[in-house]
Amino acid sequence: MIVNLSSTNSLVGNWLSEIRSVEVQTDRMRFRRNMERLGEIAAYEISKTLEYEEKEVQTPLGIANCRVLKDQPVLATILRAGLALHQGLLHYFDKADHAFISAYRKHKHDGTFDISLEYVSSPSIDGQVVILSDPMLATGASLVKTIEHLQSLGKPKHIHLVVAIACTVGIEYVQRHADSNLSIWAGDIDDELTAKGYIVPGLGDAGDLAFGNKLQQ
Repeated sequence: MIVNLSSTNSLVGNWLSEIRSVEVQTDRMRFRRNMERLGEIAAYEISKTLEYEEKEVQTPLGIANCRVLKDQPVLATILRAGLALHQGLLHYFDKADHAFISAYRKHKHDGTFDISLEYVSSPSIDGQVVILSDPMLATGASLVKTIEHLQSLGKPKHIHLVVAIACTVGIEYVQRHADSNLSIWAGDIDDELTAKGYIVPGLGDAGDLAFGNKLQQ
């Protein structure tokens, strides 16, 4: 399942316009907050697909029958760019366990790159619903490698991939190489990918915009 959160009119369009805008991107706090908002909306939409159970709750005046989440998902994110999206998801799934993965592009002198995955901290994901967040789904290589590594730790019940901007090329790559038991939730979907693997029009480097420039590896 692929869900474009911009396919219908909502405040998602406002937040994405600011996330993409070179005039607004200079405000890092605003950029991070808008990423959090996208994570919150994705969390709410994903929550509709999860399993619930009946629970009796004592109020000051009687007993209320409520429907509550049966199990918390595992929230996973790719460091460092995914932290703001992850925080938005955490605002809603505030009792969830967490996984952190340092998957990044390790660039070569000829302009090409490999995906380097050097650090993983994760609870058991066997039989769990996993929500994996990363701002950009460009080539899809880092996300597929991350998913493969997570699946080596256990077989998840379902994986929800949450991104701010996806590219059709990356979506197709993930569909070909990742587990079919996966849903993609994108703030918006762009069609163009440059030869260096950047989404156009995209938004630039989400990690740098959220946390500052880094030395290139």
